[in-house]
Amino acid sequence: MAVSDSKIPVALTIAGSDSGGGAGVQADLKTFAAAGVHGASCLTAITAQNTLRVASIHNIPTGIIEDQIRVVVEDLGVDAAKTGMLHTPEVIEKVAQLVREFGFPLVVDPVMVAKSGAPLLRDDSVDILKRRLIPTATLVTPNVPEAEKLSGITISDKKDMERAATRILDLGCRGVVVKGGHLTGEAVDLLLWDKGVQVFSRPRIEASHDHGTGCSFSAAITAEIAKGSPVVEAVRRAKELVYLAVKYGLAVGHGHGPVNPLAMLYLKSEKISVIEKLLEAYRELQKVEPRRAVPEVGMNIAYALPKPGSSSEVAAFASRIVSDGVRYLLPACPMFGGSRHLASYLVGVGSKFPHMRAAVNIRFDDRTLRRAEKAGFTVSSYDRRHEPEDVKGIEGASIPWGVSQALSRTAGCPDIIYHTGDVGKEPMIVVLARDPVEAVHKIRKIVENGATGQRPY
Repeated sequence: MAVSDSKIPVALTIAGSDSGGGAGVQADLKTFAAAGVHGASCLTAITAQNTLRVASIHNIPTGIIEDQIRVVVEDLGVDAAKTGMLHTPEVIEKVAQLVREFGFPLVVDPVMVAKSGAPLLRDDSVDILKRRLIPTATLVTPNVPEAEKLSGITISDKKDMERAATRILDLGCRGVVVKGGHLTGEAVDLLLWDKGVQVFSRPRIEASHDHGTGCSFSAAITAEIAKGSPVVEAVRRAKELVYLAVKYGLAVGHGHGPVNPLAMLYLKSEKISVIEKLLEAYRELQKVEPRRAVPEVGMNIAYALPKPGSSSEVAAFASRIVSDGVRYLLPACPMFGGSRHLASYLVGVGSKFPHMRAAVNIRFDDRTLRRAEKAGFTVSSYDRRHEPEDVKGIEGASIPWGVSQALSRTAGCPDIIYHTGDVGKEPMIVVLARDPVEAVHKIRKIVENGATGQRPY
């Protein structure tokens, strides 16, 4: 959201505090900030927990809970609110009473068990949750175990998710999202809203940094509702935020590390940095003799976002860099998706060596390879003549196969991967580096004599 004098939407989280900073109010407030709303909070419990366990829980008196909500509503106003950990029947009753009084849109995340397995909702609280709080909700966001407990239906597939959502809807809420993270296959969430069913799917990420996933998801939905987004759109945007939050989770602690709700903001900032670094690398390239560097098909410089999964997350110049023999000719501006070929190298290399995010293709020459080895660079290769027929038959599969072959021949990450070509394929050297400026510096080192300034050719 752009900074302006207009009123910023206010979202309220009514939930427990996580001393480890991964879930609860802490995750909610980070998510609200990432989504562009002002976050207010009402603590319902204080937990002593980390990534491994919940050591203890202290419930906040209901009078203090009421005071927290009331003063926020009276002064700031609440455009939408969410609930998280509501440990006791008394707390649930008090929150339900206040939601009815103030009438703000409410997202109920029926938090029952912590990621570590510790119970966060007492057994005697489930019935009052169903009778008193869920009927006040705009949307309820249970995961599979929570949906099973609320509905009494065992869930193993999307059809079961819809049946359970329908049963929960009968409790009086306006809509239900059943989160399918506990099932196998793709991460599928099913939304039952306005008599229609929407399915939201993203590739499953196998990661240990998934603490706070449900909190961030419900908080992101709440933030979008506070901004006036329709519920279906709110869920779609929340799904994308959480997907990135899990993909770029934070490596802290020794158990289930927290997701990173700010990942979407960081990536937007990183995209600007990627483009700026590519332009800087192009300026550095002017110091390299073009006749020694530019292949017949032209060259390109590519730079990936962290953990790239496709060419859309790798930026390169929109047209290949060519030369008139004396100077480089200015290519089109860099853009994401600008080079599928170099992106394939970076996606393949990045899956094993995430620090290597840049690639430049240069002219093949045996002397260049010898000089690279003499300079101490690690060189690996693959032979396109040995490419299996089933790989040749799949569009875009050749480079991933070649990268896999080259990586299998070195203990660490190579600085250079080359191939000697095939019928209709020009031999090529690809220089890898942490960033594109470092890649250009490597190129200078292997095509020029750094000690004397004389060309080695």
